Formats: sequence, C-alpha cells, structure tokens
Amino acid sequence: MMHLSEKYFPGLTPLQRERLTSLEEHYRKWNALINVISRKDIDRLDIHHILHSLAIARVIGFKPGTSVMDAGTGGGFPGVPLAILFPDSHFTLVDSIGKKIRVIDQIKADLDLDNITTLNARFETVKQSFDFVTGRAVSNLPKFCAMVSDRVKKAGFNDLPNGILYLTGGEVEQEVTQIRAKSETWPLSDFFTEDYFSTKKLVHLYNLL
Repeated sequence: MMHLSEKYFPGLTPLQRERLTSLEEHYRKWNALINVISRKDIDRLDIHHILHSLAIARVIGFKPGTSVMDAGTGGGFPGVPLAILFPDSHFTLVDSIGKKIRVIDQIKADLDLDNITTLNARFETVKQSFDFVTGRAVSNLPKFCAMVSDRVKKAGFNDLPNGILYLTGGEVEQEVTQIRAKSETWPLSDFFTEDYFSTKKLVHLYNLL
C-alpha cells in the first residue's frame, strides 16, 4: 500500500520510501516499551506526526550542509521525518525528557540515520547556532521565539532566510504580531487534503531582532 508520504512526495528515493514506510512499525515497537506517543496518535502516526512534520518540506528543500535544531522534539517530530527526507543536512533533536530521547536513539539506530544528533536537555540551554530551528506546538509562539531566536545563524544559503519554522494550529496572527521579526504563514490545507490539516499552519520567522 502506498504510504501517504509518497502521495505528496513522489520523488522519494527507494531508501527514503522504505524508511518513511517503516517508521510506523518502529515507533509502535518502541512506544510499546517506552510510552512517548498517545494511543490515539500512534494509530494515526502517518497523518498526525509523519505527514505533519513533512509540511516543512513543502516550503523548503534544505540544501546539503544545512544545520537544524528540532527544539522540544518529543518523540522525534518533525526532526526524524525531515532527516529521512534531507540526508545531507544535519538535525539536532533536543528534548528534556530522557525517555523520549531514548526512543529517538533507537529509531535512529534502527534506520541508520547518521545525520541525527540527540541532546537530552532543555532546548533553551543549547549553545550551538543553527541555520533553522523547528518546533511543533511546543509553547506559544512568542515564548518559543524568545527562547531560540539567538540560536539562529545570521547568514544563510537556503532559498528561505535562516530562521524559525514552527508548526502550530489555530489563529497565530496575533502571536506573530508580538514578535519582532519578518514572517510568512502557510495553511497546511494548501499542501494536504486530509481534514486533520484544516486548522494547522506553518510559520516562518526570520530577520529576528
């Protein structure tokens, strides 16, 4: 059966297809031992987690050598699916909850994803700088931005300016106006037809002050 990712990303390599298709099996295996994803979400992992994460790839194709911090990654989203899609970019997945990092480490080993580094830490304590910081419903947007904006490198080489790529839901316009930055917002219903995405959005914040 065709995985949903193939519907929206028809140019996947056989290895990318295999890895994305097997993610559900691997997450089910490790989630049964170390519970990090709710039963409701594990049953819709393809839409609620994998495809949702890949929305970022509808607005940017990370160029080789791009560095990304996935702040508050939870069970590894959006970082793990993006690492599969962009094997020549490096992803640092950060979460303060150790059991979540342990699951990611197992998935990373299972799928041989050598472009992922994990950190069991509060993401606001990370000292390195990155081209992009991703997040998914970690906190309200102004608070998240305040915690990570100084981790974004100034100079970039991708088609989008370096910045924050944040997946969220509901009305974000008022939150965006509180942030001293340039921004662009995309409704995910522009990219995906599934009902789940009707209220979901992706926000790109850049030229952060």
